[in-house]
Amino acid sequence: MITFTPLSGAARSSKTTPLSYLLQIDDVRILIDCGSPDWFPEPSPFQPVHPEDDAQIPPWKQYTDELERIAPTVDLVLLSHGDLAHCGLYAWAHARWGLKAPAYTTLPVQAMGRIAVTEDVEGIREEEEIDRLALTESSADEDGNTGASPPPPPKVATGKFVATAIEVQDAFDSLNTLRYSQPTHLQGKCQGLTITPFNAGHTLGGTIWKIRSPSSGTIIYAVNVNHMRERHLDGTVLMRQAAGGVFEALARPDLLITDADRVPVITSRRKDRDAALIDTITSTLSSRSSLLLPCDSSTRILELLVLLDQHWNYSKLRYPICLLSRTGREMLTFVRAMMEWLGGTISKEDVGEEGTNLRQNQNNKRRREDDNEEDALGAFALRFKHLEFFPNPQALLQTYSSKDPKLILAVPASLSHGPSRHLFSDFAAVPDNVVLLTGRHEEGTLARSLFEKWNDSQRPEDRWDKGKIGRNVMVDGSIKLKLRRKVPLAGVELEIYQQKEQAAKEKEAAHQASLARNQRMLEADEDDSDTDDSDDSDADEEDEVREALAGEPMDMDGDTKLVNGKAKKKADRGMDGADWLDGDEGITKQLSFDIYLKGNVSKATSFFKNSGQGQRFRMFPYVDKKRRVDEFGETVDVGMWLRKGKALEEEAESEDTKDYKRRLLAEEDAKKANREPPFKFVTSEVEIQLACRLLFIDMEGLNDGRAVKTIVPQINPRKMIIVHATQHASEALIESCNNIRSMTKDIFAPDVHESVKIGQQTNSFSINISDELLASLKISRFEDNEIAYVRGLVAAHATSTIPTLEPITSASIRTDASSETKAAEQRRLGSRPRVALPHSTMIGELKLTVLKSRLAAVGVQAELIGEGVLICGTNTSADTVGSVAVRKLAKGKIQLEGNVSEVYYTVRREIYNLHALVAA
Repeated sequence: MITFTPLSGAARSSKTTPLSYLLQIDDVRILIDCGSPDWFPEPSPFQPVHPEDDAQIPPWKQYTDELERIAPTVDLVLLSHGDLAHCGLYAWAHARWGLKAPAYTTLPVQAMGRIAVTEDVEGIREEEEIDRLALTESSADEDGNTGASPPPPPKVATGKFVATAIEVQDAFDSLNTLRYSQPTHLQGKCQGLTITPFNAGHTLGGTIWKIRSPSSGTIIYAVNVNHMRERHLDGTVLMRQAAGGVFEALARPDLLITDADRVPVITSRRKDRDAALIDTITSTLSSRSSLLLPCDSSTRILELLVLLDQHWNYSKLRYPICLLSRTGREMLTFVRAMMEWLGGTISKEDVGEEGTNLRQNQNNKRRREDDNEEDALGAFALRFKHLEFFPNPQALLQTYSSKDPKLILAVPASLSHGPSRHLFSDFAAVPDNVVLLTGRHEEGTLARSLFEKWNDSQRPEDRWDKGKIGRNVMVDGSIKLKLRRKVPLAGVELEIYQQKEQAAKEKEAAHQASLARNQRMLEADEDDSDTDDSDDSDADEEDEVREALAGEPMDMDGDTKLVNGKAKKKADRGMDGADWLDGDEGITKQLSFDIYLKGNVSKATSFFKNSGQGQRFRMFPYVDKKRRVDEFGETVDVGMWLRKGKALEEEAESEDTKDYKRRLLAEEDAKKANREPPFKFVTSEVEIQLACRLLFIDMEGLNDGRAVKTIVPQINPRKMIIVHATQHASEALIESCNNIRSMTKDIFAPDVHESVKIGQQTNSFSINISDELLASLKISRFEDNEIAYVRGLVAAHATSTIPTLEPITSASIRTDASSETKAAEQRRLGSRPRVALPHSTMIGELKLTVLKSRLAAVGVQAELIGEGVLICGTNTSADTVGSVAVRKLAKGKIQLEGNVSEVYYTVRREIYNLHALVAA
């Protein structure tokens, strides 16, 4: 049985992102996608603000609560695209919510998802305090309670689930990567399931997942698909132009899960979109103005970079292209290492190189041979020479003045935080500057508000979903925006912080001194090593054990080296600080009593007399040290065994673990070397007087309504679930499918947390077949399966919990014979006994195109005339051979019409060969 539950991004919902779904096949729970919402929702600045909007519950609370609840119970995770809407919350769920199930994706999705999430979490943590206080408290508890169990994960102070950079690295390192069309047979609890990724288009490494279950059939998960070929990507494999239809491996699934968000949309032609984008950029830069193009950090930005680079090379423009992103260089490095995943019209001759003529190509080749290995063939193809990288707006302003014309690509695309929002606050007030949007983005973001402002300003026939390119509009009026930034402390605030820090250090030092003093008081004193060798060896052994447990370095003599400015045991035993020194005589006195004494010793020679300065004799507590011996009487060297165990553990560690630890140590050293000055987070509200121009050009790279309504009926699923769509879009797709006679009517459009159960009437049972029965079966092969007709008796054995199907015994045969005898006595005189006729079952699905190919191979001509009819053979006056019509009917029935002839029997034989024949 299949149970499908949308956690977010459901159908019939106004909020279609992020995407996350729970698919349960029998008892296996699969989490498909794990997107993150925009953490800074805000009302539209162009509409009046209601006071109750600030006190409402975060819109993602229902989604995150449900994901936190089910995360430990998930058995498998599948990620389809490398953007925030599909994998943005995976790092947090993996680190904090126990989402440790095996996760699969393609290599580009792993790389691009890592880049996108890292850019997002670093940008948010630069502007708002997430869980810094909670982390500080937990670390203090850790220091104070040595040896205790690790503290629980810190609670989130802001209600935003933003992982750390190290958690992002760990989460995406744990992903298992697959190649396209690589079937993977799962093990463990998921045994029996087979998953296969296919190219979905839209993003680099974007995936259509095919899940094959022996009990539930084939499930196709295809969301955010693009069938059009782009500059850096091929279209989805779902539509094969050469095959003239749907890719055969993805046709006729038992369940199709697809999105319908763009069903009401008619996308304009790619030629018109590119021309409008280039014309706007060229005219704006020529008028000495600048453009701001908000973009994502890893996926759709590649299409823009390739387009811009080609235009800059062709037009020989000298204006800078500025990319504001912390991870821009790293993203392009990853892409250059994955050239085999790229497609479309991109090539090494026209992207990233200076020219296209022969002499320039020869110079490029010569220059490429002289470069380092970083400038290898794959890396050279996507080195955009006009592109400049800037980590923040301050670095951009230090290089280029605000009056210099330039094209700025800034992340994130939503304008909710980060460089793009800070740039917009200064950029929008300059006349003739252009803000160029390439996507609609999520509800409740500034980018969505700007898109709606632009769309409302267009004529009804020129709006974005009508297949036309709109015009840019002047944005006027004033809006208020909240800007968040991290500001270094200065003046009185810095002095107060330093005073608090100094007081905390003094308190910590006093606490450590108190702990050290108490530790010394609790330790028992020892005699000199020359007088008592046994006690000294015991002390040395205990020191080694303590050092091995604490990980302190030791020299060859067993002495502990100087660590953090503190001398360790053996040196202390020789002098014991200043406690054994006489202040007047400057000599060392050693006292010998029945109970060891330690402390300041006065000049008095009598135990009971005091000469002015009080003596301190410590008698309790006293630790009686015993020699540790084994059954052979030898001292057990515990320290040696502990050191050897640690060495064995280090040898058993994999290279990846060692590299990860080295990377962590390097990051910690870098943090200690470059300690960040004290800072505070400041939120300010600024009023912006808008004077810029606004334009929207759809560059999302997704199917429109015409493509969806054409592709889905060709896939022809037995059942379909619609997700990631509004109410209007879902109803439009359902209505389109209902108008097609051969299309399934089992179409579901669940809302958030609404479960859809498919196949609840089917009961599955496990049974063993005995060796005797298996040897007597007549097995027919069909695709990858072996099928046979089985007749036997179910027997339960005490040695197995699964029943066994055994052959019919002689006793049951005698019972059947006796019943036949009684029936023979009752039949009429002279009549023949009834004989059970054998019956057969044909398993498979007839495809007329395949039948046509097989008939052509045996010399029979065939032609498709539409409506599911294939005409086979000829019907001429000179030849008596008649034609045969093969017609597919409903419910898997096949009808043959024609004269009894050689063609008829040939066609029937080929139809039989395309099926598995199971005879009783």
